Amino acid sequence: MAPPVAEAPPPTTPKRSSLLKKVIIFIIAMIVVHGLMVLFAWLIIKPRPLLYTVEDGSLHGFSLANDSLNATFDVTLRLDNRNRRMSLYYSSLDVSIWFRGQMLAFDQTGAFHQRRRNSTLIEVKPEARSLRLMRDVADALNRQKKSGNVKLDVRVRARLRFKLLMFKTWGYHLKAYCSPVVMHLDPKKWFKRTPCDVDL
Repeated sequence: MAPPVAEAPPPTTPKRSSLLKKVIIFIIAMIVVHGLMVLFAWLIIKPRPLLYTVEDGSLHGFSLANDSLNATFDVTLRLDNRNRRMSLYYSSLDVSIWFRGQMLAFDQTGAFHQRRRNSTLIEVKPEARSLRLMRDVADALNRQKKSGNVKLDVRVRARLRFKLLMFKTWGYHLKAYCSPVVMHLDPKKWFKRTPCDVDL
């Protein structure tokens, strides 16, 4: 008669695996709770849209020869936060100058905080240095140069967070498109403020 076969003991769940699951569940729960609290505060506050405008713009050292551009674009932007209970934390603000689909110049600001119900003026100086232009772009820019006015597009990209009451949201990407921004070669001419389309 064959000896009885000993049964294998049932597998035991390691305590470490159980603890890891509890930690993951706790983290997920905290993220969900935080998100719901921010959403609840957002619905109560009903934030107003941000307004961007180009307040001033001028050209300096404008030179275009052999399809090569040299110029400095002085741009003053107004960022208008009309919310009474919401402030903004910008981690970056990128400003670029475009003409006929080609980027001419670029500048970037550092991080800054915008308080509630606040209008902030940002001054940037994108520069073009020996920038090679496409032939059709150079021709069109030359024609506008002769007229004394240059119609440009100003594009803004920003990464920011909102602070609602005591909560800060995750990062958002903002895009603003300002066109046409008419800059005069004669600095005595009056600049017309240009509103921007803001997409958040």
